[in-house]
Amino acid sequence: MSRRPVNPARRFADGGSIPFVGSVQSKTRSSPFLSIGLLVVSAILLIGYLHYGSGQSTSVKEALSKVEGGSSCTLEVQRALPVLKKAYGDSMHKVLHVGPDTCSVVSKLLKEDDTQAWGVEPYDLDDADAGCKSLVHKGIVRVADIKFPLPYRAKSFSLVIVSDALDYLSPRYLNRTLPELARVSSDGVIIFSGYLGQQRAKVTELSKFGRPAKYRSSTWWIRYFVETKLEENEAAANKFEQASTKRSYKPACQVFHLRSLH
Repeated sequence: MSRRPVNPARRFADGGSIPFVGSVQSKTRSSPFLSIGLLVVSAILLIGYLHYGSGQSTSVKEALSKVEGGSSCTLEVQRALPVLKKAYGDSMHKVLHVGPDTCSVVSKLLKEDDTQAWGVEPYDLDDADAGCKSLVHKGIVRVADIKFPLPYRAKSFSLVIVSDALDYLSPRYLNRTLPELARVSSDGVIIFSGYLGQQRAKVTELSKFGRPAKYRSSTWWIRYFVETKLEENEAAANKFEQASTKRSYKPACQVFHLRSLH
């Protein structure tokens, strides 16, 4: 899986707000109202740049995702965390997240009380922010090709959550990856996958993953689980559905609950 990182913040900085300063200075005498307006616009652009460049704003990333015409299942994992905690209880205390932008999920999990979290990033992290690089340096987040065995012992984690990763794998590699995710978990695997019909490939998607995602229907996934002898965790799925109803939560991605390998 190759990734050619695109840094929107960098492009934004190239066309930043500095030219506005010159405009304000040159037109101060002729038009005070214009000067004030330009100062306000300049300040807004500067705040927006700093806010986005920090790498910590989920709301900005959500907005960009909507503008690009897609939905990030990794962002959906973060939205679903309260529901997952209700459905899985103590099993949410030792979690491995697998997928792009795993640092954002791990960082949010680590803020929870009595929660340990780790992450596997399937692609490179050349454009990662300082917080993410710190997680990598501490060994909490690893960069690893998920088509191959994960660097963890069996049942190293209570739960494994995977998002925005399996949709880029062919069945050949799914046959390797899913059992591996089930191997390193003790209480189950939770899959966040895009809905069938979201087939439009975006430029940013191709630059990150080298190929467009291939979204599958729930029927395809269920048939695949049966063929590969991966058991669905019906009890967890029911609890998740009940918790979702109580919180009026409607997932923007398909969510599947699997049992671990024993």
